[in-house]
This record gives sequence, structure tokens and C-alpha cells, in this order.
Amino acid sequence: MKMNDREPTYSNEDINSKSVRAGRRTYFFDVRSTKADDYYLTITESKKYTNDDGSFRYKKHKIYLYKEDFENFKNALDEVTEFVLDKRGEEVISEKHDSNYIQKSHENIEDVEEIESDAKFTSVEFDEL
Repeated sequence: MKMNDREPTYSNEDINSKSVRAGRRTYFFDVRSTKADDYYLTITESKKYTNDDGSFRYKKHKIYLYKEDFENFKNALDEVTEFVLDKRGEEVISEKHDSNYIQKSHENIEDVEEIESDAKFTSVEFDEL
């Protein structure tokens, strides 16, 4: 049976793909075909983990997005990304990205400098315990 002179696709083969690498994560955007030969999008997050023996494993999360939802999905994504950039800017601020990170949400710079200068550590020998 032909539909618009095209044979329907019954496989899950990717028709178009893009990937975005982000540290240990990779995001895959894959266009696939339905049994009725219509297209939909899968978005897969793949995160690399290292096992204790040094081998790797990947944990994947996948969402399916159908074209009737594209506009609402795109609008929501645009709205929340603009919110984040408006509120926090493009600079990455986190402990993971900055080893000298100190939370400054409710403190001014002088308070942070005072906390840093007051930080004292005590060395303990295990024999003392």
C-alpha cells in the first residue's frame, strides 16, 4: 500500500539526528518515522558513569515529542531559558565549576571574605583517637 506515492516506513531508523555534548552528558535529537509515515522527535539524555573497575556505563532518559506538541514545547522551553538567563545571566556559577565557590546568595562580599579568613582547620592524628 502506498501513501502519497511513498512507501510507509515501519522501522525506527533515524531520519535526521543532531547531538549536543555537555560534559559527561550527551543530548541526542532524533527524527523518526511512525507506522503511518509521519515524523516525531525523540530527545535522549545519555550520561556516562565510571564503574569501580574502570569500565563505563551509560544511563539514558528519553522523551518522545510529537509534532502537534512542538509549538507548546518550544514556547515553554524558550520561556524558561529566557527566565534563567534574565535572572542569572550566562555565566556558570556552581561549586562543580569553581573549586573556590562560596554561596553568596544572602551575603555580601565582605562577609564572604571574613568567613574565608576565619576558616581554621585542626589536624588530628589517628593515634590520638
